[in-house]
Amino acid sequence: MKFLVTDQKAGGDLLLINGEENFGRFYYGRDQEKKYFTIVWNRGEKQTVTIDNVEHDFMPNTVLPLMFNQSFYFERASDVVAWQFNREFYCIIDHDAEVSCVGFLFGMGEVLFINLDDAAQNRLRLLLNIFIEEINTQDNIQNEMLVVLLKRLIIFITRLAKSKYIPDPKLNDERLDVFRKFNLLVEANFRTEHSVNYYAQLLNKSPKTLSNLFALYNQKTPIQVIQDRIIIEAKRLLSYTNKSAKEITHELGFDDAASSVISSNDTPLYPPLSLEIIGKMFPSGNNYKPSGNILILQPQLLLHLCIVDQA
Repeated sequence: MKFLVTDQKAGGDLLLINGEENFGRFYYGRDQEKKYFTIVWNRGEKQTVTIDNVEHDFMPNTVLPLMFNQSFYFERASDVVAWQFNREFYCIIDHDAEVSCVGFLFGMGEVLFINLDDAAQNRLRLLLNIFIEEINTQDNIQNEMLVVLLKRLIIFITRLAKSKYIPDPKLNDERLDVFRKFNLLVEANFRTEHSVNYYAQLLNKSPKTLSNLFALYNQKTPIQVIQDRIIIEAKRLLSYTNKSAKEITHELGFDDAASSVISSNDTPLYPPLSLEIIGKMFPSGNNYKPSGNILILQPQLLLHLCIVDQA
C-alpha cells in the first residue's frame, strides 16, 4: 500500500508506505531528484537495514529517521511503515521553532534507532490510522490537515529520541540548539569549510566552548563531526558514482594547491588517524575491495580516499 499526496502549487509530496516489498531509496540514481526525508517504523521482527552500504540491525518496534541524501534498503521491506516528505511539503528548517528536529533527528550525522515501548506503539498506531483516514479524505483542507499530522509525528519521534539520547532534561535548553545548529551548518558547508573556527564564528562561540558543549551531547569532538561527514560523503561518491578520486577530492574541497597527496606506499604522518579512517571507509561486512588509494594531508585532517571496485 502506497499513498501519495501532492501539493501541485508548491511541488510538495507526502508519501505513506505500508507493506511495500520493494521499498527503498537510491539517492545517487533513480531517487536523486526526489529529496524525501523518511521516518521508518519496523513493525515486524528483527531485520537488517542497509544504509549507504553499511548494514545495521533494525529491531522490532523501532523507528529510524533518514536523511534525503541517504540510500537504503531493507531485508523485509514489507514489514515496515514509512512516511516520506520533501521540504516543499513541510520545511523542517523554516519551521524549526515548531518541531526542533533539524540537526538532531535529521542531520546529526548518526544513525538513530528509537525504541518504542507499548504506549508509544499504541500512539504511533493511532497516528498511522488517522493519517490513512485523512489521506482518503480528499477535500480543500486535506493538505493542511496532513501537515498538522506530519508535525505531530515529527514532534512525537523527536521527543522519543531526546528521551533516549539526551535523557537529562537539564540539557534540553539553548545548548542543544547550538549543538543542532552546528550539525546543520556542517551539513550545509562541509564540502568547502573544514575547520571548527569557521563554524564557531558563525555561531558566535569559541572553539573551546563548542568542544565543551559537544562533550555533553556527543562523544565526538566538533572536528570529528566535520571529518566524519566528509568521510561519509566520500564513501557515498565512491560507492554510487563513477567519479574519480581526483574529482571526489575536489568536490570535497581539497584542491591541489592546498593539499599534499602521497601514494599508499608512503608513510602517513598520522598513523592512528589513518587506521581509524580506513576502518570507517571499509567497515566489516561490506562488498568492496581496495585497488588503490590516495592519502590527502590537510591541517587537522587526514582523509583516506580509496579507489574501489565493486566486488
